[in-house]
Amino acid sequence: MSAKVLILAASLGALMTVPMLAHHSFGSEYDSKKPLKFEDAVVTKVEWTNPHARFYVDVKDSSGKVTNWNFELASPNVLKRNGWTRNTLKEGDHIGVEGAAAKDGAHLGNAQRVTLPDGKRVFAGSNTDGQ
Repeated sequence: MSAKVLILAASLGALMTVPMLAHHSFGSEYDSKKPLKFEDAVVTKVEWTNPHARFYVDVKDSSGKVTNWNFELASPNVLKRNGWTRNTLKEGDHIGVEGAAAKDGAHLGNAQRVTLPDGKRVFAGSNTDGQ
């Protein structure tokens, strides 16, 4: 009987640590000294998931080349407290986005502020908001 309890406790403990291992700090992946600012990005996908919501945008450079960027947001719960809903961003929306770039040069960023199609600015719930 005690072996079954031990196995159950170990299994539950392992399941609870998986999300913590997947989580990361801002500084481990992003560089606040590499600011990003896109004024006319087109939303291509939105993922309303834990531990971080994400959205993807197409950004056109001065030569016309389009690059898809992946932006991390806070968790859905934090976003809701900041006034977001699942429908705040929709595919096809033209938005502005400000944030910090990934340290490794990937087309990945941590969104801090988003300007919606109607001009309203919303905060992404990042620990770097307001800087």
